[in-house]
Order: sequence, then structure tokens, then C-alpha cells
Amino acid sequence: MRLIIRPPTVDDALAMGAAHVAAWQAAYRGTMSDTYLDGLQPADRASMWAAAIGAPVVGQHVVVAEYDTSVVGFAAFGPATAVNSSAQIGELYAINIHPTSWGRGIGRALVRDVAEKLQQIGFSSAVLWVVPGNSRARSLYESESWCADGMSRQDVVLGATVDEIRYARSLKV
Repeated sequence: MRLIIRPPTVDDALAMGAAHVAAWQAAYRGTMSDTYLDGLQPADRASMWAAAIGAPVVGQHVVVAEYDTSVVGFAAFGPATAVNSSAQIGELYAINIHPTSWGRGIGRALVRDVAEKLQQIGFSSAVLWVVPGNSRARSLYESESWCADGMSRQDVVLGATVDEIRYARSLKV
């Protein structure tokens, strides 16, 4: 079994869309409406990712996790998006792994890769937002030195209104 973390190509968009939808349907059942989750379409997310890959926003980055030659997940990151964020703060915007690949260390590898890349870019710390009920993700983040910092918000994420809490960590070596 071989894991490669690499920049995506447009050809990866379909697998990214499938991983995105399957991960949300598994992780957010009970925290988002079933109607919303059941209505998610991999093709819609694939189109979104193809557009993002084809016309990237300056400063924002995406990597994919390829496991045994198949793209099974991805992470997106860049400068923190909050209006009052310091230029020194990076952000892990999203991380999604297809549930059939959970438990293989792929999420951990992506989180570590993103932290390393944010540090290389020049950020001294990083934040991420997570749904409080996503205990699987929270456990992963906490095991990788991310800590809830007391900030919370309600946000609209790809058409769904969600409550989120912020995690932060230092990127200093």
C-alpha cells in the first residue's frame, strides 16, 4: 500500500467529488439535515473542484491523497480567511477522506503535510474550523497538537448552515 500526497490535476476532480460527498454523508449525519446530505451529488462537487484546480486562487492550495493509485481524499489550505486574521496565520480550510479509506493514516498524513506546507509558506500558526459533533476529526486534530481555542461561529458551508468551533496550533519548530 502506497500513499502519495501531491497537487491535484483536473483529472482528479471526479474522485475528489466522490470523496467529498461520501465523507460529508458519513461524518455529518445527525449534525446536518438528512435531506441536505442525501441531496449531495459527487458530480456537483467534482465540477467545483475542477473549476478550483483549473483557476486556482492565488495563495490557496489543494493537495490530494492518492492511495494505491486512487485519489481517496484531499485537503485545502492557505491564509486564514477571518477578516481580523493576522498575515502570520494559515488555515486548513477543508480535509475530506472517503470513508472506505478511514483508519489508514491518510487523514493524519494530510494534516501533517498541510502543517508543514503552511510553515514553509511562512505562517507561524494555523487555525481550522470543525463541527463540534465531528468527534473523529477532533480526535485527529487533537492528536496532532491542534487545540480548541474557545472561538465559535455559525457559518454557511457549501449551502449548509453549521455550527463550528475553531482549533489552532503553533507552526514554530
